[in-house]
Amino acid sequence: MGKKLAVIAIGGNSLITDTKNISIFSQYKAASDTCKHIVDLITKGYKVIITHGNGPQVGFILRRAELSQNELHMLPLDTCGANTQGEIGYQIQKAMYNAFQWRGMDPLPVVTLVTQTVVDKADPSFKCPTKPIGTFMDKNTALAHQAKDGWSVTEDAGRGWRRVVPSPLPVKILELPAIKKLLEDDIVIVTVGGGGIPVVEQEGKIWGAEAVIDKDFATCLLAKELKADLFLISTAIEQVYLNFKKENACAISQMTIAEAEQYVNEGHFAKGSMLPKINACIDFVQTTGNKAIITSPQNILQAVDGEAGTTIIP
Repeated sequence: MGKKLAVIAIGGNSLITDTKNISIFSQYKAASDTCKHIVDLITKGYKVIITHGNGPQVGFILRRAELSQNELHMLPLDTCGANTQGEIGYQIQKAMYNAFQWRGMDPLPVVTLVTQTVVDKADPSFKCPTKPIGTFMDKNTALAHQAKDGWSVTEDAGRGWRRVVPSPLPVKILELPAIKKLLEDDIVIVTVGGGGIPVVEQEGKIWGAEAVIDKDFATCLLAKELKADLFLISTAIEQVYLNFKKENACAISQMTIAEAEQYVNEGHFAKGSMLPKINACIDFVQTTGNKAIITSPQNILQAVDGEAGTTIIP
């Protein structure tokens, strides 16, 4: 019997453990803490693919570009995504190598793959961008960007103005054949960073899109294409809660697809945080019949053994 395949999604926000002390080193330390637990899973006989979010890191790149716009050119979103794939991938590669060494193991090769994700240019989100990115601006600055750079901008709940971009659904992962070949050689792959670099296909060519892709949906697509045995989302909390942060909050250890859909319809999960994670897990479990898990990094191994986290089953 061959090794089981686990596809693990690390949140971009999970690499920012202290918002008052953001640095490359602090992000590496957070990646390192997670990778130790991923290596634990490898020792249990799993092949592993790692994906990651990049929301805060893209925000940092855009802010640097804004501050230097009188001297340097602005960066399109697809290039920002590529930059973060390299930066975060490097941190994960280094953290995985050191985690293997820490355990006294011969390190497995870890490769970061710059990954492009095809989206449909007719996706409704392109006509109605809603995903806020970058920093808050005053109205005049926002409208100036709208006129000069073609940005879509909106006022955000009295806090200022922000740029909004499309968040289309992922359709196809262009580098999937390469991912499959790397898996055959027992290589740990860091891929689909930030949901993948969004590209559209037109007249036989691909073009970068000014959009962002939800990393949980893209990771789900990858896990389904590879028929993974396990889809695991690593996030800030150990378990999923009903009535989160309320007096009657209740942790969930396990739920079926039907129960998860019921909780979604009842509005238990926040649109910008837990909801896409739950929907991605439902999609994966429905398609493959295999389980999905949501948990915190330090509980990965216990969650796989059914002793922590939230497991979604058919």
